[in-house]
Amino acid sequence: MRTALVTGSAGFIGSFVCERLLRDGFRVIGLDAMTDYYEVSLKERRQARLLQSEQFQAIKDYVETPGLLMDLFAREKPDVVVHLAAQAGVRYSIENPRSYLDSNIIGTFELLEAARAHPPQHMLLASTSSAFGANTEMPYRETDKADHQMSFYAATKKATENMAHSYAHLFDLPITMFRFFTVYGPWGRPDMALFKFTKAILEGRPIDVYNYGDMKRDFTYIDDLAEAIRLLIDTPPVRPAGSEAIAEGDSLSPVAPWRVVNIGNSNAVQLTEFIDAIEQATGQKAERNLMPMQAGDVPATWADAGLLKSLTGYAPRTGVSEGVSRFVEWYRDYYRI
Repeated sequence: MRTALVTGSAGFIGSFVCERLLRDGFRVIGLDAMTDYYEVSLKERRQARLLQSEQFQAIKDYVETPGLLMDLFAREKPDVVVHLAAQAGVRYSIENPRSYLDSNIIGTFELLEAARAHPPQHMLLASTSSAFGANTEMPYRETDKADHQMSFYAATKKATENMAHSYAHLFDLPITMFRFFTVYGPWGRPDMALFKFTKAILEGRPIDVYNYGDMKRDFTYIDDLAEAIRLLIDTPPVRPAGSEAIAEGDSLSPVAPWRVVNIGNSNAVQLTEFIDAIEQATGQKAERNLMPMQAGDVPATWADAGLLKSLTGYAPRTGVSEGVSRFVEWYRDYYRI
C-alpha cells in the first residue's frame, strides 16, 4: 500500500484529491491547519467525510511550523506528496500579504527541506494559472514565459515553482508543478465567484460583475482536476541525460526532473455565460451590478492542456452547465435551501 501525504487536505481541492486517492487504495495522511480564512465548519465537514475511511489520518498544524514536516517525513516516509496547502485568493493578498509569505513561501521551503532529507518517489505541488500574469497570448502553454505576475498571491506561487526547480536539480527530486484554472464545484470555497453568485441570487441580492462582464475563465470542474492529479502521480518527470534533447513528457527543464503542467478545460468561457448557467440552475434571474476590474485580476485565462493529455491520456471534460448545476444542487442541500 502506497502512502500519500496531502497538505491542505481539508481544503476544497485537497479533500477531493484525498477522496480520489483513498478510492485507489492509498493510505492518506492529511495535514491542514483549519485556518479561519473562510468558515471552518465547511473544512470540518469535508474532513469528517475523509475520516470515514480507516486509511485516512488527519493532522492539524501549519506547514510552515519549523521541523513539523521534517518529523512527519521521517516518521511516515510518504511515497507520494501532493502539496496543496497555501493561502489562496488574489484580492486577499493585497490586504494581508504576510500570510502568503508564511504559508506559500516558508511552508513550501519546509516541505522541500523535508523531501531533501527523506525523498518521496514523486512530489506534486500546486501552482496557479495566475502565474501567467500579464501574458496576453492564449491559450497559455507551460513553455510560455511567466515573469509578470499581477498579484502577490501569484508572485508567491511562481516563486514556489522556482524553489522547487532548484531542489529538483540539486537533489534529484522528481517534482511536478500544476497550474490550476478556476476550479469550481460542490464543497467549493465561499470566497469564489460561483459560491458568492449562487448565495446572492438565491437571497435576492445583486451580484458584483467585474470588468463590466468582459472576462473569460477556463472553468475546471473539481472531479476532473482530482482525476488529473491522480493520473499525474504515476508519471514522474525524469532528469534529461547529458546533452540529449528533452524527451516528450519527461521534463520541462534541461537540468532537473521537474515540470509544469496546466490542468484546465481548454475552453475560455465568458463570465456572462457562467452567470447564465447559475441563473438556469437556480431558476432565478441575477441583478447584475457592473463594476470596473479589480486590482490584481486578469481579464482572461485559457489553458492549453495538451501536455496533460500527452502524459496521462486524460482531458477534463465537464461542461460549465453540468458543473454549475451540480454545485447549485449541493449548495441547496448543504444549506437546506
